[in-house]
Amino acid sequence: MLAETASGERGFEIVSSLAGRVRDPLLPVGQVRIGGFGGVDGLRTWLSDNRIEAVVDATHPFAAGITDHAAAAAASLGLPILHVRRPGWTQRPGDSWIRVPDLSAAATAVAGLGDRIFLTIGRQGVSAFAALRGHWFLIRAIDPPEGALPPRHELLLARGPFTVADETALLTAHRITALVTKDSGGAQTEAKLDAARARGLPVVVVDRPPLPTGARSVDSVAGAWDWLRAAQRLS
Repeated sequence: MLAETASGERGFEIVSSLAGRVRDPLLPVGQVRIGGFGGVDGLRTWLSDNRIEAVVDATHPFAAGITDHAAAAAASLGLPILHVRRPGWTQRPGDSWIRVPDLSAAATAVAGLGDRIFLTIGRQGVSAFAALRGHWFLIRAIDPPEGALPPRHELLLARGPFTVADETALLTAHRITALVTKDSGGAQTEAKLDAARARGLPVVVVDRPPLPTGARSVDSVAGAWDWLRAAQRLS
């Protein structure tokens, strides 16, 4: 959305970078680069070679690697950098949440939550649950997961948004006893939380990794756009 907003403004040339981990990504408006950079050094070289003047890190809240690399590369070049993070989900009355710091802790937390688990953490990190032989998992992701999978599972490839009615039907049909999700935030996949609340199901919520020390962040496209315009006036 930020690329679309900036595309109509004079004085801005936006290059969007996608990691390439999704086979059929939804592409933003304007110039798009797909693929990794080769760590901090590769990113720093690319920023310098392409005469980038400001960096906006609008990656997934759990893409800690590229966030850290972007912060380090921008700092080494003296470039202004802003991190955009949409608000996380907020626990509501009737929710039964178990917050955990990472996927390893999530795998431990499901031990007492029944034996039919709805796993909605994307395709990366599913291997954290591979050793759980006493559980059956419904694994939903856009693309097939990488690495080891739990021995008892069903894979559901789907992309949001999802409705509460559909999520409720899914929980019912598969006799789900608990849900595991990352605190990604956003409306596209929030319906699963509404459905779990209505059915009284426990939800294991994996907390976001922290932003780099001293990072400046906003939680909206409007905030990022204001920052970009201020950065342009100062450049």
